[in-house]
Formats: sequence, C-alpha cells, structure tokens
Amino acid sequence: MLPYKSLIHIDRSSSVSLYIQVCNHFIALITDGTLQPADRLPSTRNLALLIGIDRNTVKLAYEELISQGWTESVERKGVYVLSSLPILTKKDRHEVKTQTEKQDAFVWTNKFTHTILSKNYQKTQLAIDDGFPDVRLAPIDELMREYRSISRKFYGRNFLKYGNAKGSENLRESLCDYLSTTRGLNVNADDMLITKGSQMGIYLSAQLLLEQGDLIAVGVSNYATADEIFKQTGAQLLRVPMDEYGMDVDYLEKILKKKKIKAVYLIPHHHCPTTVTLSMERRLKFLMLAKAHKFAIIEDDYDFDFHYANKPFLPLASIDHNENVIYIGSVTKTFAPALRIGFMTGPSSFIRAATVLRELIDRQGDTILEEAFASLFKEGEMNRFYRKALKIYKARRDMFCELLKVHFANEIEFKIPEGGLAVWSVFDKAIDLVKLSDNASKNGLFIDNGLFYKNELFATNGLRMGFASLDEKEQMEACAILKKSIR
Repeated sequence: MLPYKSLIHIDRSSSVSLYIQVCNHFIALITDGTLQPADRLPSTRNLALLIGIDRNTVKLAYEELISQGWTESVERKGVYVLSSLPILTKKDRHEVKTQTEKQDAFVWTNKFTHTILSKNYQKTQLAIDDGFPDVRLAPIDELMREYRSISRKFYGRNFLKYGNAKGSENLRESLCDYLSTTRGLNVNADDMLITKGSQMGIYLSAQLLLEQGDLIAVGVSNYATADEIFKQTGAQLLRVPMDEYGMDVDYLEKILKKKKIKAVYLIPHHHCPTTVTLSMERRLKFLMLAKAHKFAIIEDDYDFDFHYANKPFLPLASIDHNENVIYIGSVTKTFAPALRIGFMTGPSSFIRAATVLRELIDRQGDTILEEAFASLFKEGEMNRFYRKALKIYKARRDMFCELLKVHFANEIEFKIPEGGLAVWSVFDKAIDLVKLSDNASKNGLFIDNGLFYKNELFATNGLRMGFASLDEKEQMEACAILKKSIR
C-alpha cells in the first residue's frame, strides 16, 4: 500500500471541506500516475486512521470520486481507480529541468520572444513615467457615482445584457459632440466605434488594412507598440525621417514614385516619443498624397487634449474630404489609463468591418462604464476636468523643465514641449540609461531604461520623462534621486 499518511495532507484551517481535500489528493495521485487504473484504494477505516479524520468523511470523499468518474465501487471488494481510465506515466518528482531543457507540450509559433512587456506602474510609488495623467486629479468619485446610479435604475439592468458592439450610443453621441466642439470633426455616431483604448483602434486598423508584404510608412522614431502591431500583420515598415515639424512628407513623396504603400501611421500632436507636432503644411500635403496614391492615413491623436502655448492644429480627419483618414483617439489616456475607453472613426464601411472584427476579439466593452462616461460628458464634468487638468499640467511642465534646466544642464538636452504630458529628453552619451534605471530603482525611483524607444534605425540615448503625474514635491524628490543615480 502507498504511504498515504505522507501523501495526503489535511489542512483543517482551509475553507475547503475535508472530504473535498481528500478527493482532490486522490485525483492528483491518479493524474500524476502514482495510482494506475484498477488500483485499489485503502478501506475507509484504514485511511481514516492513517490521516486522522472521521471515517464518514472518507466515505464522502470516495462517493465524490465515484460521482466524478475517477473511481468505481466493486461490491464486497472495495473502491478501485476506474479501470477504463488511460494509463498515465508516473512523473519523476525529483527531476528538475533547466529552462533550456524544458520543451513545450505542443507546437506553436512564438512571435513575441523579443517584445518588451509594459511596465506595472500600479506597484510603483515614485515614478518618472512615459507621460501619463495624474489619476488623483480625475473625477473618479463622480464617475463611480454615475456608474452606481445607472446600475441601480430599472433601465440600467438592460446594460448588463449584450449590446451594440460599437459601444454605448450615448457615449458615441457625446463624443461626436465633443469632437465637433474641440476638433471641428463632424462625424455621425453610427460611424464611431468605442474601443478599449487607442491601441485597440490601431490593432483593428492594421488587421483590416495590411497583409503580408504590404508597406506602411512610419516615423524613424515611432510608437514602438504600433510598430509591433504592424509587423504582426506581415507588413513591412517604411521608415520616414522626422524633424521638428514632424514626419518628412517630401521624403515620402519621393518614395511614392517608386513604391506603393498601403497606409501611413501618423501621430500629429506630440509625436511619440519625440513630442514634435506635425505642421499644417505637411498635414495638407499628406492628405493630397493619400488621395492621389489611394493609401490610408491612420491618425493616432491620443494626446490632443493638452496644449499649453497655443491652440492645437486641426486633426487631419477634420480637413479630410476624401475619407482617407482613420481617426483614433483616447478618453482614458487623459483621464486614467486603466479605464480603457478609446474611439475610432472613419469611412462607414471600414468602421462596420472594424466592429465585426472587434466582436471576434472582445464582444463589447463595459456598457455601464461607457454610459457613466457619457453622463460626465453631458453634465459638463469632463470639460471642467480638462480645464482644471490643463492648468495644473502646464504648471507642472514649467516646473519640471526648470528643474531639468537647473540640475541637469550638462546631462540632459531637451525642448519645452508645447503640449502633452512628457518631455523628450536626450541624455549625454556617457550615461548608460539601463544602468541609470537600475540605480534609480535601488534608490526608490522608477525611470525607464530607454530600450522601448529604440528600433533598427533609431538609437538616440533618450527617453520620455513624464511630468504630469508628479506634483511639485514629488518632482523635486524624483529629480534629487535621479541626480544621485547619475552620479
């Protein structure tokens, strides 16, 4: 008989019933090959004595094993492992394999071996992040109040059922009004799709636009996650130079004489990572080229809402009369990153196809959350929040840039951004950003190591330094730690 006294351990402090614990132990012994088909289990009396529990508890465990199909009761003989179960090889409990010796149990294609996973900012106390909003400023209480209010109303129960995959109609209408007022973008609610952030919009657009071997134009420096999304479709990235006026449209025009492209990916306001803004002259020329060469423009306008020095340029989508632009934006990039609400608009047929594809990935979003956001827009709460946040973020930008100027004049080169929530900072070549990131972490500060921003053509020793999520005291503390870490 097996040494059941050492194999079956009972935890009387557990919330799991004792008979279920015994049952689970036997299932584990069967599935790891310790018990084979037709093996006899010990009598209820013997097992009860061995492991120190009541006999009736063992009886309940055996009944559960029989009901689940693991064992069978043979009259006057006892309980046996079901004889018709497949024979399982016993695992060597002492065998330890190294990572290189381990093999996958099935064949699959891993396309993400070199992809850098996103950082977990939820466990970070003090961080110079990539340029995220300060969630302490967001009207979360008001949002949750609306959420609870809607869920308690009799009609709110309907929002718990499957709904329109395009998203809440109220939110789509509210966003249409907001885009018309702030961006001069006139769009019908039927031609808008609510997404889980702007990143889903990029993914959906790429899947519909690109196939193996297609060319998509992107900046030499670019949002790395968008690059990865495009690569996963099998498309090839056509790198276009960037300068202080954004992507070089004249360079692209020359390329178009020799090559056909399927799309251009643009971040017109506060380009990621360099924060430059695409000039109006270039915006108009991109639209002219798109019409002439029949390519799509994916306009990622995630960072439109925060401008400090002047009014923002109109998005390309607002001045596109040929329907070449797929416009992607985000609510939560300016509110709270974890509340995933984004949107995309474009030609009606394209948005319908994107909706169908979205259903295959994620049936729909959180309708009650979308309805709650719609209420905040309709009540003017979102506009009040944007005005308040804009004032605070401008002050924080000014202070952060002053700190960089005073304390890092010899280490960091930067330009004061006209908008957005981060400063593109180029460090002295003698500073190893990976080591700097490690040193800062040991000193209590998270700061990126710059690897996310690099690609096959862009290797600037720089990173985005977010200022918006840090108040004045935190900025001074962060800069003090950064100075110490550089030294």
